[in-house]
Amino acid sequence: MMRGLLLMMIVTALTPLVSVVHNGQSTPPGAPKPIAREPFGKLPDGRAVERFTLTNAHGLEVKAITYGGIITSLRVPDRGGQMADVVLGFDSIDGYLKNDPFFGAIIGRYGNRIAKGQFTLDGHTATLAKNNGPNHLHGGTKGFDKLLWTAEPVAGKNAVAFTLTSPDGDEGYPGTLKVRVIYTLTDANALVVDYEATTDKTTVVNLTQHSYFNLAGEGSGDILGHQLMINADRYTPVDAGLIPTGELAPVQGTPFDFRTPTAIGARINQDDPQLKNGKGYDHNWVLTRKGAGLSLAARAVEPKSGRTLEVTTTEPGVQFYAGNFLDGIKGKAGHVYALRNGFCLETQHFPDSPNQPKFPSTTLKPGQKYTSQTVFTFGTQK
Repeated sequence: MMRGLLLMMIVTALTPLVSVVHNGQSTPPGAPKPIAREPFGKLPDGRAVERFTLTNAHGLEVKAITYGGIITSLRVPDRGGQMADVVLGFDSIDGYLKNDPFFGAIIGRYGNRIAKGQFTLDGHTATLAKNNGPNHLHGGTKGFDKLLWTAEPVAGKNAVAFTLTSPDGDEGYPGTLKVRVIYTLTDANALVVDYEATTDKTTVVNLTQHSYFNLAGEGSGDILGHQLMINADRYTPVDAGLIPTGELAPVQGTPFDFRTPTAIGARINQDDPQLKNGKGYDHNWVLTRKGAGLSLAARAVEPKSGRTLEVTTTEPGVQFYAGNFLDGIKGKAGHVYALRNGFCLETQHFPDSPNQPKFPSTTLKPGQKYTSQTVFTFGTQK
């Protein structure tokens, strides 16, 4: 009797503290599991980080934490129903604090690069951090990916809303920016990312999601065999610092033509000046859109597993990054992420838009509301 009681006490002590949020609804058979909420370590200043788990009726599972709004895990089935985690990341908060590949994070205020760390708006010059050589990258030295967000489940939905207030002057940007990003997991096997922002002073905004995908499963080696289609006739060539030249160049006849499905590795090592600038693919494609609303951006297929990823977005561009700067980072389950072991499809406005008047504007004014939506839909093919 005492031995059984002692064993029960030990098991209880070792069980992680996980709360389940029902959102005020019952859970019928086959419905998504209630949203789980649990601790995920602490920041160096003692603030607690939480992790939320969304699961749909088919068993797809998304885990995201309040630090950086980072998606730490995304489990989807292959053609045989075998589940695997298809995003790169770390098992603990320490990995995200010690490394800086932007794994799974919400990027802001400005995703991608701004030349020379400055831009002029309403006659005033904003001076930003130069954290990528002479340029500004992904919001600066302490962008949204390195901040602690507030998060709560969305009532009545299989969704979590992350909120953040970025004060006037944060990383050099003008205006107090209030941001809300919602992750929703649907029974159509789609992860919907909704972005909203308002400001009290004219500023620039370009939010994106920076997950690294490997549809064979994270830790499965390089992504060069993935078949990729990008719905774009043009792309924005860059200089040696990866700043757009301002040209919208045709992809036809170049290694950047992914209008039909092509293996990522088919042309990545060609003797092409643009590929040399990015050490491979690290460029913005100008999406071929038909009107407003969601439009197809890209589709990726991993032939061996059969897993597919389709990306639709309201944004005008997508940055395809082939993991050219991964250099042996130790990730989840002891896996080592080497060169091109993951790829990103970062839906966005174009890099350096604040300094490129011919590009679609990223300016947000008081009284306006920034909205953007991107949908990542997972499936399989034979």
